[in-house]
Amino acid sequence: MIIDLGDKLLKIIIIGQSDFGASTVERLIKNTNNSVLAVFTRPPTKTGQEDPIVKISKVNNVKVFQLPKLNSKEATKTFQNLKPDLCVMAYVTDIVPEEIISFPKFGTIQYHPSLLPKHRGPSSINWPIINGEEKTGLTIFWPDKGLDTGPILLQKEVHIEENDTVGTLYFNKLFPLGINAIEESVDLIRSGLYPMKNQDDHVATYESWCKKENVQINWNKNVNDLHNLIRGSDPQPGAHTTLKSQSISIYGSNKLIGTQNEIPGLVLGLDKTGIRIACPGGSILFEKVRQKNDRKISAFEWSKSVKLKINDVAGR
Repeated sequence: MIIDLGDKLLKIIIIGQSDFGASTVERLIKNTNNSVLAVFTRPPTKTGQEDPIVKISKVNNVKVFQLPKLNSKEATKTFQNLKPDLCVMAYVTDIVPEEIISFPKFGTIQYHPSLLPKHRGPSSINWPIINGEEKTGLTIFWPDKGLDTGPILLQKEVHIEENDTVGTLYFNKLFPLGINAIEESVDLIRSGLYPMKNQDDHVATYESWCKKENVQINWNKNVNDLHNLIRGSDPQPGAHTTLKSQSISIYGSNKLIGTQNEIPGLVLGLDKTGIRIACPGGSILFEKVRQKNDRKISAFEWSKSVKLKINDVAGR
């Protein structure tokens, strides 16, 4: 189907939040073929701090709606009264009803940071790293009533480096590539040359939130598995262990392959590079520590504060 808008602009509503949503607004505004009618985002925080998407929208004179729930009659009526041609969902954590998704003339597209149908669900960046996978990517798809189940418009693949964390994979790769992919998708929709490829449910996977209980460290695990677990939960939710009777989350994992036969969890090294702990197949050196809700500090600084010593054992 070829879309003939003549000289008319493509009228877009963006649903999103945070820096990713803000960058989406900024990019689509710069395209002179688009008219960003409004932004729907989460309500203000209790502290009154403005979401980045709200700030960028105000600077560009874009209407902002911060409704308590998108799955409400008020939100649906407000959305439909604007008569958009297209809805773009960029980092959405609320439930968006079918009455919104299906209303625009050309439907709704959504960004998801995995190669659908693999890794459907809310922690789709964490799990590929934890699983030790070598690639992931992003998908722009047409959402439907299911969870990350709609037809695919386009995908971009990225390589997971050996020391990539959730943070580096997202901010260095999936974030900037995702903004480009959203703009490319909008251009394809305007041209009429856009695919709608159904997902293959036979190869689909779904994982729920990656939570603290999923990332407790067992030092009897192989060095590769532990390295993947730590970096796959860095910065959130933070892989955790016990050391000197203190529960700590650890960050900045470095995998050291070796043939040591020491007790798993044994502290092998303490210096400014971090704390090194034995495990089957080698050892893990980690650079930073966070205790409870405190700020992250260097592992070496923390070790001095608790008088950690060589031959102490983690996980006890």
